[in-house]
Amino acid sequence: MELKVKRIDIEAGGMEIILNEEDAKELGVYPQDRVKVRLGGMIVTALVNISQSMIKSGEVGMFIEISESLGARNGDRVRIIPTSRPMSVDFIKKKMHGEKLSKDEIYEIVKDISEDNLSAIELASYITAVYIRGMDMDEVEWTTRAMVNTGETIDFEYTTFDVHSIGGIPGNKYAPVAVPIAASAGLKIPKTSSRAISSAAGTADLMEVLTNVELSVENIRRIVDEVGAILAWGGAVNLAPADDKIVRVEYPLGIDPHSQVLASVMAKKKAVGVDFLVLDIPMGPESKVPDEKTARKYATDFIALGERLGIVVEAAVTYGGQPLGRAIGPALEAREAMRALEGKKVSNSLIEKATGIAGILLEMGNVVDRGKGKDYAKTILKSGKARDKFLEIVNAQGSKGIESSDDVPVGKYKVEVPSPEDGYISYLSNHGLIRIARAAGAPKDKGAGIILNKKKGEKVDKGETLYVIYADSKAKLEEAEKIAKMLKPLRIEGMLLERIPSYQK
Repeated sequence: MELKVKRIDIEAGGMEIILNEEDAKELGVYPQDRVKVRLGGMIVTALVNISQSMIKSGEVGMFIEISESLGARNGDRVRIIPTSRPMSVDFIKKKMHGEKLSKDEIYEIVKDISEDNLSAIELASYITAVYIRGMDMDEVEWTTRAMVNTGETIDFEYTTFDVHSIGGIPGNKYAPVAVPIAASAGLKIPKTSSRAISSAAGTADLMEVLTNVELSVENIRRIVDEVGAILAWGGAVNLAPADDKIVRVEYPLGIDPHSQVLASVMAKKKAVGVDFLVLDIPMGPESKVPDEKTARKYATDFIALGERLGIVVEAAVTYGGQPLGRAIGPALEAREAMRALEGKKVSNSLIEKATGIAGILLEMGNVVDRGKGKDYAKTILKSGKARDKFLEIVNAQGSKGIESSDDVPVGKYKVEVPSPEDGYISYLSNHGLIRIARAAGAPKDKGAGIILNKKKGEKVDKGETLYVIYADSKAKLEEAEKIAKMLKPLRIEGMLLERIPSYQK
């Protein structure tokens, strides 16, 4: 059946169309059935929705995803052909029953995810099944390889290195400091990063304040060849495309299956040809990794998967009990990272983590002997070479003209949150700070976020500023301030905790 395109300026979350009820009856399809949509030489599988009045007979309503995929414009004529559901649905049911999947079954599932052949319900069912039933290391390896093979890959003619954090703490801006340190020592680092999903800023959000992060495969290869490193957004290229689609479903479900974390991280690294990887595992309350046992499980599993894939992995378990540094939010974090590179005074936690991870990279690359990497990384940082390399990376990717931390634009509206009493910061909530920063507009509003004046263990006087909230709009600032008053993310205690007995004689 040939129908005329009517574009609908709404994101459906997948490949979906709307048919008029009469046309659907003639085709013999029902809601959530699948059809092939053909425009010229392009064919896309789509899920069917049916309307009596929104779409006229002879038309097909196309949501943003499918119209952009086909390049369809209003009035174009497309051919609609009914098709059956993919076999991978049966494989998903198999995993739901707790059975081990074969290499071919996993490949079919991943291929259908990457090609948008599964409905949101089917994809959510798969992720939930993996979360509940788990995967053994064979299945994790097959999933990783399938995710790589269904997307683009980059092969370099030299040894490459990378760093990656499994995340879970706010302000985790070590990469823009660690990467140029290692690159200025001669290591090649094709660092692709994610945007924030549930946090206030991903590395890509931070870097986007300063430079273009949407690079093609050709530009990634060229810049790494010429400059030695990139700090770009992995989602701009078709590297392990199934991963981004899985993550979009994981977030609203609030689940992060262990086996899928392994596959997601390593697929991205394998796709860009990484040979050596330093994995950052932040550990602490309100992080993804609450204790040492869980941290060791992640470390050993990543190392084992790396051996299967030909990637040498070393894990660095880092402190994740509170934010790294004092800045939370894209522009504020970009400014703090640049200050660290410029040799200005910043939180010692940022310097220690960045140079510690850069030091491991330098040791893996045989730049220095084992145990000497951190000191050498600090030497490079103090020399200014890392700052020069960072600006070289920024310029190669397409600088936005910000070459000094003093020039980074931050939110024009701000409010200072004072301490209600004297004492010491006894507790700091990562989750609470992220909620406040996101309410202020981060990560979409680049200038939004938080600057922490006080961190855990530090003394505070009544009326002294605990933290400052920044926003790009008054309305969002007011909302963030309201949430801050409700959550109270910093707990204050005096040195005298209790008097015993508490009564007077």
